[in-house]
Amino acid sequence: MRFMLMIKATPASEAGLPPDPALMAAVAKRAEDAFRAGTLIDTGGLAPSAMGARVRVQGGRVRVIDGPFTEAKELVGGYAIVEAASREEAIRVGEEFMQMHADVLGPSYEGEMEVRQIFQAQR
Repeated sequence: MRFMLMIKATPASEAGLPPDPALMAAVAKRAEDAFRAGTLIDTGGLAPSAMGARVRVQGGRVRVIDGPFTEAKELVGGYAIVEAASREEAIRVGEEFMQMHADVLGPSYEGEMEVRQIFQAQR
């Protein structure tokens, strides 16, 4: 089963600040190992919402709303698509990834990740 792990944006990521180099090194190492093992399908970080737009349809009309968007805690800042045998395994991967953030960035770090299964068409 495939799952999308979505890490929430932070005020720093929404300001366009680059991630901590030590964190990026740890993420790169973990990603390399997971890609090699076949458990990591794709990853990416997202640009700040100020560079984005929302496309909304309401009352039969399409409207474009330019960023930035409020409430950084509700925005996705990055993602990973993983292959896992179960929801519990995907959550464990998410816990390990967030623990890595805490270990590298220290006890002042606050973050959140959402884990959701990807429904795939039957082939």
